[in-house]
Amino acid sequence: MRRRNLLAGLATTAASTVLGAAPATARPALAGLEDLLLHRGGPATGVEPTPQAVAAALAASLREFGTCRYDILARALPSRIALAQALGQQGAAERSATAVAELYNTATRLCIKLGEDGLAAVTADRALTAALSGAGALTVAEAHRMVSSSWRRQGHYARATDVAVTAAQQLAADRTAPEAERLSVQGNLYATAAYTAAKQGDRHTARELIAEAEITAGRLGHDELGGTAFFGPSQVLLHQISISHLLGDSGQAIEHARRVNAGHLPTPERQARYWIDVARSFDQWGKPDRCYRALLAAEQAAPQEVRRSSVRTIAAGLMRHDRVLPGVRAFVNRAGALT
Repeated sequence: MRRRNLLAGLATTAASTVLGAAPATARPALAGLEDLLLHRGGPATGVEPTPQAVAAALAASLREFGTCRYDILARALPSRIALAQALGQQGAAERSATAVAELYNTATRLCIKLGEDGLAAVTADRALTAALSGAGALTVAEAHRMVSSSWRRQGHYARATDVAVTAAQQLAADRTAPEAERLSVQGNLYATAAYTAAKQGDRHTARELIAEAEITAGRLGHDELGGTAFFGPSQVLLHQISISHLLGDSGQAIEHARRVNAGHLPTPERQARYWIDVARSFDQWGKPDRCYRALLAAEQAAPQEVRRSSVRTIAAGLMRHDRVLPGVRAFVNRAGALT
């Protein structure tokens, strides 16, 4: 992961009408996480490093990510990672390795949300290093998925696809984890690889890999939310929306979207992601009114999601239609797209 160069670089970078959407908050800061990665001294936790405390810290992090409270999560992650690392010094090496890896996996997801691709590459590397030091197969596989995502964000599509597919194949042969959890992580790996292939414009590979994810979801038979993994038929549909959009098939993306019940998605983050992908597809299709309504739905589900840079770009484009889209200027301002 070119750890030295990346760390050096860190030193210099820091479905219907929706009513009453709440205003978004300011963009979270990641200075504490940067300091932790640069070994400037871990933050004081003020908490005894017990297995129960570490489990509570991990659960809180997953909950904050799932509810898109990125500001709270960004502030809390450094001390929680330090707490999990301290647990290892108490003789609980395996528990510590798993918790550190899962917290760094969450940190990687957060960095990707905030567009901090260089930082995401480092946290993904830390997650994999921790996982390989003693965590179970599921945690190792999820860490590989984060590594794959970080490579994709840097434009290394072939490498990113290979990392995810290889991890999925290795996990398929593992029998140390419960089948439902194994299928969930395996399916997410195939879906991630399919998205990456679509990002590269490789239609054939994207279709093959999302078909593998769909087969895996069929074996699972239902949506499964457990620990860090959400997978099932709904997750496959969410990826099919994204893949179709990336391949320029906006009409097909909307057809997939019509098969999703957004209210049944398990977290606000998943719901907002769904509406944002719907908005992107309508924007690509040249339907600004429907794009706007989808963005309002995303904002209602999770205000901090609409402050992502990619969403701000879509929001700013809606200003061309401000005379026919009531309230769009206020929304664009809430999204942080007005300068």
